[in-house]
Amino acid sequence: MALLNILRYPDPRLHKVAKPVTEFGDRLGTLVADMAETMYDAPGVGLAASQIDVHEQLLIIDTSDTKDDLKVFINPEITWASDEKLIYDEGCLSVPGVYDGVERHARVKVRARDLHGAAFELEADGLLAVCIQHEMDHLLGKVFVEYLSPLKRNRIKAKMVKEVRGLEREAALKAAGRRF
Repeated sequence: MALLNILRYPDPRLHKVAKPVTEFGDRLGTLVADMAETMYDAPGVGLAASQIDVHEQLLIIDTSDTKDDLKVFINPEITWASDEKLIYDEGCLSVPGVYDGVERHARVKVRARDLHGAAFELEADGLLAVCIQHEMDHLLGKVFVEYLSPLKRNRIKAKMVKEVRGLEREAALKAAGRRF
């Protein structure tokens, strides 16, 4: 297993629409294992393949306190959503350190395939329903900050760009130090 690089907002690759998974096998199993290790290490409760620059309809979620209930959704599709909504303070591994309220459906039904290609349906509410909707947005090329006001979104974008530049500068200095 390996830790994967998580794309950071406003990276334009986060806006690519994912394609359906058509092949189930060892490559997919390795990808899910690596995504799980990355998500747990981050730490997070969900990760979409789009966030690691793999633009396939794959997401993983584990909302358990014990981090032992990994759910894998391949080619997920929401088949029903409640009229009832809730506002949940969301965060995102692609937008570290930023949390804000986003209105989502309180309950959803999702149809997907598991790691072996078997179809299943799941009804979710609360945090799991929020996570499913959040991660599915990534597969559509959407990041949760796009639900926020333009002012908030622009402030977050500026903050993220500044942080990425700082990380790049730090990496360049470390690399230069190793050469001498």
